[in-house]
Amino acid sequence: MVDFALAYQHIFSKATLFATGTTGRRIADATHLPVHRVLSGPYGGDQQIGSKIAEDKMDLVIFLRDPLTAQPHEPDISALLRLCDVHNIPVATNLATAEALLRALETGLLDWRETVHQTDEEE
Repeated sequence: MVDFALAYQHIFSKATLFATGTTGRRIADATHLPVHRVLSGPYGGDQQIGSKIAEDKMDLVIFLRDPLTAQPHEPDISALLRLCDVHNIPVATNLATAEALLRALETGLLDWRETVHQTDEEE
């Protein structure tokens, strides 16, 4: 994730970034970008990110994971991905999709999210 953040720092610099503990620290140290850090994933960070999704405070999620390694907090990860589906939040779990989402963000293809925010404010 750190290498990815470095490669796309010019796009990430225009966004508000949230990350779980260790990942957020590593990204901030490498890129010098401000990163709002929550707890580490296994300690509830995934659920904290999930609450931001449910509150419509996330426009996209990049959650890179190794599909060949079991995660001790797999139920939390599944819940996070399910929340993205429920709330129509674009989500990437691999580098190819993450790059596609960032390119879409860069070119304005995710600007429809602004309409979602405006609709939420009117309700």
